[in-house]
Amino acid sequence: AETVDFDAVGEELRIRGKNITENDFVKMGAYHTIEITPTRPVQIGKAHWDVVHLELIEEACNPAARADLAIVLIQEGLAHVCLVGGTCTFTQAKVEANLPRKRGAALAGWEKAITKFKENVLEAILRCVDFEVVRCLVLAGPGFITTELQVYMNQEASKRDLRPILENRSKILLANTSSGHKSALKEVLEAPNVMNQIKDTKAAAEVRVLGDFYSMMAKDSSRAFYGPKDVLVAHESSAVHTLLITDSLLRSSDVKTRAKWVSLVESVRGANGAVHIFSTMHVSGQQLEQLTGVAAILRFPMPDLEESDEDDED
Repeated sequence: AETVDFDAVGEELRIRGKNITENDFVKMGAYHTIEITPTRPVQIGKAHWDVVHLELIEEACNPAARADLAIVLIQEGLAHVCLVGGTCTFTQAKVEANLPRKRGAALAGWEKAITKFKENVLEAILRCVDFEVVRCLVLAGPGFITTELQVYMNQEASKRDLRPILENRSKILLANTSSGHKSALKEVLEAPNVMNQIKDTKAAAEVRVLGDFYSMMAKDSSRAFYGPKDVLVAHESSAVHTLLITDSLLRSSDVKTRAKWVSLVESVRGANGAVHIFSTMHVSGQQLEQLTGVAAILRFPMPDLEESDEDDED
């Protein structure tokens, strides 16, 4: 395959490449695009399956791995409805509204516009959030907008007998964020009341272990390293207690590079170390990617490695 595109909304995988096998449907050397959907049978053959990708397939086939956290990021005039699963975050809906000024003669128009905006956000929630799967719905944003939305949702649920809202009020939480933009997802996942609700999910585990890494860097920098060179040297000394690695490294198009990282994952596990594979479709995975995509918390200090880094900088 030369290009692989995933349409998260349509749940469709498009694979494009040149045909290298003689068949009755596509000429030899001609380009062709295959569209794979959840209802279309497909058979994939590989000479060698590594353990990391087998685990990923098993997780994807597990119904419990579906998106179990819904987040509505909202500010006046803008809202995003997001679903957070075991391997990625999907933006299911975006609601926008041009609101008039909130003072003077325009106040009546503002109140009408903000009510319509909250109505559209509620409809997006009803359309996108399946409470049979979602264990927690977080309304997150700055100021009082989240409280106002929750009050509106409860009023409409009682008036219109909206069973999904009425029967799942205990699953709806509020969280304060700096904005309603998607960049605020990190703030939601770090909120204590949200973490308590989703503590058993993979997304929460990623946030927690990344926080542990930063804490160790601040407390004892000789036990926290990032970057391929330092992590591999630490592993050679059997020092890696916890390995943090992004899925993008394990999906490298270079076979030797991919094999190197898969071997590291297997070796750390074999030495009774913990391995956390971060999805780059989550905020925490994107943060780790900024730290080269691989990091480690060590069993014991390695000041020589820290000094080596300082010498390299000099």
